Amino acid sequence: MTELACLTGFGNQFQSEAVPGALPVGRNSPQRVAHGLYAELLSGSAFTAPRAENRRTWMYRRQPSVIVGAYEAYAQPCWRSGAAEGEVVAPDPLRWHPVPVPAEAQDFIDGLRTVAVNGDVDAQTGVAVHLVLANRSMQRAFVNADGEMLVVPQQGTLTITTELGVLQVAPGEIALLPRGMAFKVALDGPTRAYVCENHGAPFRLPELGPIGSNGLADARDFIAPRAAFEADPQPTEIVRKFGGRLWRATAKASPFNVVAWHGNLVPFKYDTRRFMTIGSISHDHPDPSIFTVLTSPSDTPGTANCDFVIFPPRWMVAEDTFRPPWYHRNLMSEFMGLVYGQYDAKPEGFRPGGMSLHDCMVPHGPDAEAFDKATNAPLAPHRLTDTLAFMFESRWRFRPTAWALNGGALDRSYADCWAGLADRFEA
Repeated sequence: MTELACLTGFGNQFQSEAVPGALPVGRNSPQRVAHGLYAELLSGSAFTAPRAENRRTWMYRRQPSVIVGAYEAYAQPCWRSGAAEGEVVAPDPLRWHPVPVPAEAQDFIDGLRTVAVNGDVDAQTGVAVHLVLANRSMQRAFVNADGEMLVVPQQGTLTITTELGVLQVAPGEIALLPRGMAFKVALDGPTRAYVCENHGAPFRLPELGPIGSNGLADARDFIAPRAAFEADPQPTEIVRKFGGRLWRATAKASPFNVVAWHGNLVPFKYDTRRFMTIGSISHDHPDPSIFTVLTSPSDTPGTANCDFVIFPPRWMVAEDTFRPPWYHRNLMSEFMGLVYGQYDAKPEGFRPGGMSLHDCMVPHGPDAEAFDKATNAPLAPHRLTDTLAFMFESRWRFRPTAWALNGGALDRSYADCWAGLADRFEA
């Protein structure tokens, strides 16, 4: 696999070829591409975007992607996009139990269930949060023209074939699939995965500020695939998400026919175990922004369209400090999931495969059990092990979907976890 050396500036270009000599030298679109290939450009930004923000990849393929039949509507009633397709709900904290993978055969596309939405697809703002419940490998290809897709596997390993090559992604790892790039997903059994469909600015590494040049996610740990192509490309159904709706057509050949490529608009995987966690070594609980892996900025500096934040294994050593997250109300809205293990602020009720949503200014924090334990525990160094929670945090209020509210997994007694927090005031 190709290792990416820089994800923030995008000044570097990356390349891979499955057949020696397939990549042109010194030019992007020669009159005749080697081996009879076609040159095709995928642009992920406007042509005149600043050089540091300009994203595109040149592909050299056996047939161009224009060879596809007319599209027709494809029904997938559980896929939603934009705040207009969510439900207006009371300002209550929400939590969902893990949803089992159904016995009915479903691939990545049909098994997707939208949980919460915000923003607007056409305005290129906001995100949609999905849960994928699948048990069948895709025999077709999918292209998302509306946004990039951040995939967080929770159960089962995904083998993701993209136009640029193949990525294998297991729980504890993530994959980021660029907007407009075809992919398909093969499974090794019943699979559950969280997905953030980002309609705003593309995800990138956050600035480090006072942290300095080292810390959090290191660019060198993001892995892009080697060029690979299907030896005998067959006619393939293409499902395309476009304008918040799904469409399908049949292509004469598989889109996975790219023999060589170069550029900086690429899919990648990242192993969260390589994240360099930052924390207090004196007192007090730092803001969760120190756990940011990737960020999608908005037009307001410091206020993200979406941050992807993880809570991995780490040492807790702060003195005279309440170590779990404190009780809080935030400007940002928080959607959380648990990949494995136990989340320190919710030892009961928040299980792997589950989800929670605390929208803008909705109070939340440790349950009564976590509070009692944290206020009475001896403050010796303590390591949180075998745990991985994550958060999609957005400046836009999330609206849950009808499926999320009525699908049977909503924990209607969630607020009871704080009922035991008595008035402890001593005059």
